[in-house]
Amino acid sequence: MVDPARRTDGAVVGRVVSGSEEELISALADLRKQVGGRIVGQRDAIDEILMALLAGGHALLVGVPGLAKTLMVRSVADAMHLEFRRVQFTPDLVPSDITGTEILDEDASGKRSFRFVRGPVFTNIVLADEINRAPPRTQAALLEAMQEHSVTASGDTMPLPKPFFVLATQNPIEQEGTYPLPEAQLDRFLFDIRVGYPSEADEVAILRSTTGTAESQISRVVHADGVLALQRLTRDLPAAEPVLKYAASLVRATRPDAPGIPALVRKFVRWGAGPRAGQALVLGAKAAALLDGRFTVSPDDIKRVAFPVLRHRVLTNFAAQAEGVTVERVIADLLEHVQAPRSSIPV
Repeated sequence: MVDPARRTDGAVVGRVVSGSEEELISALADLRKQVGGRIVGQRDAIDEILMALLAGGHALLVGVPGLAKTLMVRSVADAMHLEFRRVQFTPDLVPSDITGTEILDEDASGKRSFRFVRGPVFTNIVLADEINRAPPRTQAALLEAMQEHSVTASGDTMPLPKPFFVLATQNPIEQEGTYPLPEAQLDRFLFDIRVGYPSEADEVAILRSTTGTAESQISRVVHADGVLALQRLTRDLPAAEPVLKYAASLVRATRPDAPGIPALVRKFVRWGAGPRAGQALVLGAKAAALLDGRFTVSPDDIKRVAFPVLRHRVLTNFAAQAEGVTVERVIADLLEHVQAPRSSIPV
């Protein structure tokens, strides 16, 4: 499947030479291995980034500084033959800094004309670092590109490259000088991925690997066509009717005015998830199954992606804040309350 080659700079490169299901699964496993070889720990976060990529969605990474969020995204880009751009969001960033701008050109004859210079959004993977530091209109420019996969400037609509994937980071503890994303814009992200502190053993391994001279190398194992093939394969995975009904039941149970919902939801939830959450649950579950090397979606796959899908779509009320009830606790109660169908997949 992978034909190793040596680049002029010495890095090992892999080329996807065909696209059968088995070869695509092999490429996905290799991709997971390459990224995991550079990032110590954070297995769940890495898997969720890859799931979002397989599902064709965008992801929000939330964690305190120093947890390798940026390195995680760069490592995913390094393992693929895809263009990668990083944008550091700041309060003075304007929409044209993201999408591009027109400049006045003059040729050798003195004739002047306007030329559009494409911004960093014209790439395959965009890292929007600290997206909540940019003003709302700049956030909106990026989020519009995420939704439409195109940019409109000077009356022309220009499509973005395929695949197109946005990973945005947020710092949850520092709110001074930030512009929190509205809930309607958060809904555009397929996953809300939480990056936590490493374990003691992982932290020692991080110190060992980052304070020496050795550098971790990543082999590129898949290119754009391979990524698009993996995304098509993800959507082609069958999801049985009971699995679809389970996803719908979970989403419907987040709405405080729905019948038969858990008491925790009725008391502490202000606004439940919309139909887009159900789509994200099913697509995320398909990606989770594929990442696990399976071609059938199980209820456990729905449960696996419930937290990254629902945590930014279920809004708690003031009573929840006063009593210390987190949205994670609400989701955990939902998973216990809504009965999952019996899986026919052998464990």
